[in-house]
Amino acid sequence: MNPMRKKLKEGGVAYGLLVQELFTSGIAPMLAECGAEFVLFDMEHGRCDISMAADMIAFCRGVEIVPMVRVPDADVVPLSRVLDLGARGVMVPRVESRKQMIEIVSRLKYPPEGKRGVAVGMAHDQYRPGGPGSFSEANQEILVIALVETATAFEHLDDIISVPGVDVAWMGHYDLSVSMGIPAQFEHPKFLAAMDTLVDTCARHSVAPGFLPATPSEALFWIRRGFRMISLSSDIAIFMNAFRGFRRSVDENLSA
Repeated sequence: MNPMRKKLKEGGVAYGLLVQELFTSGIAPMLAECGAEFVLFDMEHGRCDISMAADMIAFCRGVEIVPMVRVPDADVVPLSRVLDLGARGVMVPRVESRKQMIEIVSRLKYPPEGKRGVAVGMAHDQYRPGGPGSFSEANQEILVIALVETATAFEHLDDIISVPGVDVAWMGHYDLSVSMGIPAQFEHPKFLAAMDTLVDTCARHSVAPGFLPATPSEALFWIRRGFRMISLSSDIAIFMNAFRGFRRSVDENLSA
């Protein structure tokens, strides 16, 4: 089984990074060397297209890291295309209803669990078509991540998260705060209540809650509150904050 999916099913915490800008051949090996367990390539807000996603996933082969993709929209057809490229998890944005979630799971799973189209001897099976058991194995391999990020989604949260096949419910914090009329107010009682509701709902249905904290202290805070799939910020923020800190340290020591 996908080691990420196994770890989350067993109640563990998994760490990785959302990549939105630094789409290079070395990003996955560097992250793996740093201890990242997954890399999430962003096709929704990042500059990644389907061709770039194919290359990024390929660069993960032979590296101990799980490649996943945030697709642009739930209406992408076929939604499973990134799976055919070798992605081992798919994050789908703007999930707002049980009907929508059922359809998403169906499009990411082979029959009889779903209706994913069959293409064998391609990148996802490393050009070696498997036998009859490979389809059920693939269904167990793929991590299905629902991005819940609107007030409407939280009105139907239990209905969404209880859909069989959902592995992770990811908090889209900026979008949710805007949708709630409290933009970027992450200490607002309404937002904090939503975070707790997500964790509680996930616990009832054995689903892992996911989040992208901006700082180590935020990561610790939310992990202790129950979040278990964690993007340790994003590539843009990590790079810029590291460079700022490096430059600041040099300037401070030169002027001392």
